[in-house]
Amino acid sequence: MALVRWDPVREIDTLQGEMNRLFSTFFDTPTARGGNGGAAARRWIPAMDLIEAGEHFVLKADLPGMSEDDVQIEVENNVLTISGERKTELEDKHEGYYRLERSTGAFARSLTLPEGIDAGAVTASFDNGVLEVRVPKPEQAKPQRVQIAVGGGEPQTIEGETSASKSDSDQ
Repeated sequence: MALVRWDPVREIDTLQGEMNRLFSTFFDTPTARGGNGGAAARRWIPAMDLIEAGEHFVLKADLPGMSEDDVQIEVENNVLTISGERKTELEDKHEGYYRLERSTGAFARSLTLPEGIDAGAVTASFDNGVLEVRVPKPEQAKPQRVQIAVGGGEPQTIEGETSASKSDSDQ
């Protein structure tokens, strides 16, 4: 009898794989596509990366076989939505297809952005099937210095010493 060491990470990976399979079968319900013998349609979701780069958030999406005219980008109420449609290249000539793996169809992905994003400053570029959207980070509120009036006179800025600088000067 072989002893198998229990690995909780492997158990979690197995559980995640089963949950992905369950949700995949639920959301990717087969529907007939015209012209290819009723093959099952798959929901296409392009891969996207969102990174923080300096003063911007940069989103990169892989959209192979698409052009900039096939994609729409909207920012509304701090939600960035990228949508479009990748159309099929198949012609209905009743040819014998052996395997169809490239997914086609409409997609939409939405990401919630931080408060204070300037929608007018969002830029996008499209190169070699990769969409890059640059979103400037919102400007952080800066602390304001408050002027204090002393004895009813003109306001003066009061500079205080920290306890560390007092103890240094007392020595």
